[in-house]
Amino acid sequence: MKKHICIGVSGGIAAYKACDLVSQLSKKDYEIKVLMTKNATKFVAPLTFEALSKNPCYSDLFDPDIEDPIEHIELAKWADCFVIVPASANVIAKVVNGIADDFLTTTFLACHSKKMICPAMNVHMYQNEVTQQNLKKAKELGYKIVEPETGLLACKDVGKGKLASVDTILKEIDALFETNQPLKGKNVLITAGPTQEAIDPVRFISNHSSGKQGYAIAKVAYEMGANVTLVSGPVQLDPIKGIQTISVKSALEMFEAVKSQLDDAHYIIMAAAVADYRPENIARQKIKKKEDVSNIHMVKNPDILAYAGLHKKENQVICGFAMETENLEENANKKRVEKNCDMLIANNLFTAGAGFKTDTNVVTLFKGEEKIHLDKMTKEQLGVKILETLMEIEEGKTC
Repeated sequence: MKKHICIGVSGGIAAYKACDLVSQLSKKDYEIKVLMTKNATKFVAPLTFEALSKNPCYSDLFDPDIEDPIEHIELAKWADCFVIVPASANVIAKVVNGIADDFLTTTFLACHSKKMICPAMNVHMYQNEVTQQNLKKAKELGYKIVEPETGLLACKDVGKGKLASVDTILKEIDALFETNQPLKGKNVLITAGPTQEAIDPVRFISNHSSGKQGYAIAKVAYEMGANVTLVSGPVQLDPIKGIQTISVKSALEMFEAVKSQLDDAHYIIMAAAVADYRPENIARQKIKKKEDVSNIHMVKNPDILAYAGLHKKENQVICGFAMETENLEENANKKRVEKNCDMLIANNLFTAGAGFKTDTNVVTLFKGEEKIHLDKMTKEQLGVKILETLMEIEEGKTC
């Protein structure tokens, strides 16, 4: 059953970040309803939250369009968790002192579920003794405080008061519901992106992989509570806060990085597009146009997936990837068997919505003799499906 979360948005420039939070929560196993103060509606339109949450957004305690005159009480009963984000100094002062003069504060006062406050304000307002006393009182009342970060604020002051990152807030919400962290205590090793095989100091051989799928799996695994190590080839993606990223360029570098992490991993997911071949010798100087390049001798790179499969321990689960342009099922299943994978994810480069650089994917999961065709979904949604399936495989091994 989905957990119910009320998101209370108060007036402040950080209100726009609540949009991202609601969007991310809605992609997970949560149902979201948003409550706004009147000032918050000056920063973000309620319609934005309605579109993201697929639920009505509440801001007027006496809205004639609300059929139930005590809707705030019903919402308080509905919520498994109430999160105020951003929480202004004013709203914090209200809720810790029992002041209920609008939809948000009235519902918060009536709610007896888990409560979380994410402060965001000017550094001097945050450091003010009154605000600090109110935050101390909030902790004494059992409210979880997600501490603001230090940085450049909207007012150009520098100091503590910046809203915690959306990833941090997501992690704290997940922590309130331990059932939403099924990978807690598990080590997940993931490879992502392309490799680059140098020809000379200027040129290299590579492929079109963006790393988006591997990074999406890493993000989801972290959100599910795992300790994540991401071995990444050269990509144009931001690092994911909270996970260990090992940056590499060549297939040989990726091979060494994987070997160094392999023994401790419970789940091994090889999503990188690793070059099969590399030049045997790298030219010390840039090769000129007039030079003969027909004598560049190529040698095979180590097969990282095959190595992982060969050295797989009893408690490890391995997932490989295959990009095909023809005979998808035959080639993918053959690779699964030859590489000793527990599961293999395969897609066809020419399928609409799949392939390199897209935000979506269309794949077939090969799990033992079973094959599961999945419709187009986001790469994060596929990441959830992959991890859930690997957990099923692990459970089957221990039964």
